[in-house]
Amino acid sequence: MHTSDVVVESRARVTLHFSLSLVDGQVIDSNFDRSPAAFVVGDGSLLEGFERKLLGLQAGQRETFVLSPEHAFGQWNPANLQYFKREQFPQEMVIEPGEVISFSDAINSELPGVVQAVEGDKVTVDFNHPLAGKDIHFTVHILQVEPAV
Repeated sequence: MHTSDVVVESRARVTLHFSLSLVDGQVIDSNFDRSPAAFVVGDGSLLEGFERKLLGLQAGQRETFVLSPEHAFGQWNPANLQYFKREQFPQEMVIEPGEVISFSDAINSELPGVVQAVEGDKVTVDFNHPLAGKDIHFTVHILQVEPAV
């Protein structure tokens, strides 16, 4: 089997260029103008929904897929809105809509939240992924596929 015949499968090493964009064309991330990315399928580098779209592809292929929120960054969940009192933040901290604030969860992992609103002494913070609820255009150019070992 020639390496050009190798297809993307679990544990294969894949080198690729990719682009993520919104339906309106706004580019979220792309490495087409940088060095390609390399990862092993199943190592957690890519969300499972993105990996599934690569399965069966070979080096040289270019594809564009549309991933629904369920297969990309999830649906927006109102339960991920949290409400805080302004006094719970340091007085000198800038608290205004759009600000990203880092919180610690129960196991001290960093958890970013985006300030949605400040009304009086009430601060609303959204812990949904910023791309939750959005369809994502995923464009790939597979450069190399090395078989699983």
